[in-house]
Amino acid sequence: MPSRAASELLLVGSLPAPSTEDALRAGAQLFGDLVFALPDGETGPRAAWVGYERERLCRPNPDVVVVQETESPTGVPRHAYETPIFAVREGATELHWDSWPRIDDAIASYRTFRELREAGAIPAGLRFQVGLPFPASALNAFKADFAGDYPIAERGFEELVARELARLIAEIPPQELAIQWDMAYEPQDIEGVLAWTEGDAWERFAGPARRLTPLIPEETLVGYHLCYGTFPEWPMYETQDLSVLVRMANYAVAESGRVVDWLHLAGPRYLRSEDARFFAPLADLRPESARVFLGIVLPLDGISGLRRRHATARRYLDDFGVAMYCGFGRQPGRDGAETMREHAETVRAL
Repeated sequence: MPSRAASELLLVGSLPAPSTEDALRAGAQLFGDLVFALPDGETGPRAAWVGYERERLCRPNPDVVVVQETESPTGVPRHAYETPIFAVREGATELHWDSWPRIDDAIASYRTFRELREAGAIPAGLRFQVGLPFPASALNAFKADFAGDYPIAERGFEELVARELARLIAEIPPQELAIQWDMAYEPQDIEGVLAWTEGDAWERFAGPARRLTPLIPEETLVGYHLCYGTFPEWPMYETQDLSVLVRMANYAVAESGRVVDWLHLAGPRYLRSEDARFFAPLADLRPESARVFLGIVLPLDGISGLRRRHATARRYLDDFGVAMYCGFGRQPGRDGAETMREHAETVRAL
């Protein structure tokens, strides 16, 4: 069965734009013929990705306490080990949230998307793309007593996600929607490189995949974004090869309880563009009808670098689209408009 997410490019999520409208207009103008869906750019507070969940969801909860604030000399975390540390209040056995601010933002952005589409600024066939962080990424601030606190936080978060998915789908026609599960901490957790985690890292990914993805109606496209983050490096952690991401992708396709429409697997740093050992696990990928997008576009080495990585990956996977390594709203370098133009030119040149 052909993929419903048939395109040459995936916009992972964040875009270097000042507002939702700017991101949607630029996305449509530069990439409208290359993508199946447009994200709203994750602008404003959401540019910090799960820093948004830390500050707008977890910190205000009365049963969450701050054990340690940011340790950065600038007051702004420079990497994951300088972010605030949270704990569940002593005596609390459950966490409850009434709503998820990220869903409010998605609904508001869809209204802008619809208005721009009706005005002809967005092609009629494009879907509206929403990126939602998986639990271990969204709840990465619970570092004080991970073994005791994370299961409590995760139960509350999954209950919230289940309710808020229903609200999202009630507000946005499911046939116009594409939902991407975003995870950067989950792969690192499975790799064993996060200092604060313990226990069954695989189940922290696999359990939500089994429980949450089936809640999304078949009319809505679903994809998985699997990477190692960009806070502050591209990537935060460079894995030995793609074996962990391939294993996660195969599990997602087999166990999500519905069709998986696309998979995004982040690639290596640019210095390993021709490292065949890194890409070799792609030979074991079983995407079924999911469209595979390899995150091998980097804001560092342009067309030549993309071509080298593409050629190496083609030795193990015949058909795939491409994407940035991760969302590039926080990417280093020039102004956002120039970066997006360069992204479009690089992909078209390939």
